[in-house]
Amino acid sequence: MEGGDLELGELLAAAEAAPPGESVDVVAHDLQKRFGAEHVSFLFADLVGRRLVRLAAAGDDVQDATPIDLQGSVYEEVLRSQRQHVETDGQGGQLVITPVTNRGDCIGVLEVTLQAADDTVLRQVRDAAHALAYIIVTDRRFTDLYHLGRRTTATSLAAEIQHQLLPSAPCCEADEFTLAAGLIPADDIGGDTYDYTLDRDTLHLSITDAMGHDTNSALLATLLVGALRQSRRSGCDALKQAHHAHQALLSHSRGLATGQLFCVDLATGLCELVNAGHPWPLRLRDGVVEEVRLAVNLPFGVAAPTAFRVQELQLLPGDRLILLTDGMQERGAAAADLTGIVHETRALHPREAVQSLTAAVIEACHGSLRDDATVVILDWHGNRRRPARPGPEPRR
Repeated sequence: MEGGDLELGELLAAAEAAPPGESVDVVAHDLQKRFGAEHVSFLFADLVGRRLVRLAAAGDDVQDATPIDLQGSVYEEVLRSQRQHVETDGQGGQLVITPVTNRGDCIGVLEVTLQAADDTVLRQVRDAAHALAYIIVTDRRFTDLYHLGRRTTATSLAAEIQHQLLPSAPCCEADEFTLAAGLIPADDIGGDTYDYTLDRDTLHLSITDAMGHDTNSALLATLLVGALRQSRRSGCDALKQAHHAHQALLSHSRGLATGQLFCVDLATGLCELVNAGHPWPLRLRDGVVEEVRLAVNLPFGVAAPTAFRVQELQLLPGDRLILLTDGMQERGAAAADLTGIVHETRALHPREAVQSLTAAVIEACHGSLRDDATVVILDWHGNRRRPARPGPEPRR
């Protein structure tokens, strides 16, 4: 078996030289050359996040395209713990399963079969998985391979539109915060979206619910998200973003949408927000879960002479903020004890807490939702690199 440290520059150069759909082949060739790897596969979650799809390297005889149930599997444990798993494969070799993650976003797992693997080899397989995460994030801009593979069921036009409105990564880790989100589409798409982005000083976060169902709600959500992104990218604060979105709906549609827009100062945790007719968020602080009773403005698109109001909310280190759409609370979903689940999952990563909340809603609705159900969890750690600037007393 030939070893040697991972030459990241060589690997990235090989990935760039290869077609964008051959990311796994590049990493597989590297592992085969250095360690004699016999089988190399990348497994990633489907759109619903409940099954894994295998993408094997070209020429590998393990080409089974049958989706794998994630729940209760070793893959679920690897993704949950973000730790490498090693077991004997029954033929004298070792099966190594390693998380492929970028900034907290669990892209999938790298599965490799080796004849032998000491600590040095296992470390270098982890390095290869880390490199693969960056390669996939880059390559999926140029190919539909990863989008096609995630479709384990038929996708409607409305679902396609809705999915393209979401950020490419449902989870993000930074020094000041950890964020995770999940969206369970209704049987007849209900118009939910969430969005986030970072600039140097601010986390911008939104959750929205366009009224209606199917393609009409998806088109309304497209208009809403487009208007919010346009104003945000023009440097607008939460209040101006809300006004811009409101005017867009008035000018170009007859629909309504609720939403909450947040601008969080990364240095202080002070959050400026607008609540446009949206359900109150939950906050977990010091072990206690409570509603944050925000003032409520009218939804976007309501033809009324009422101005939006900006509010302030101070986040403290250790806070967990949970944003919800009404699909998480109404009709059959109301049977799920969201407050209890938030408390029970308080020690878990936001990614896992989101999964617990969405799973409870799916169970309460017996797998058939009448409205989209969306949850976003923000864990605020505080700025660990510089002292907080003094800020004004927050208004709530």
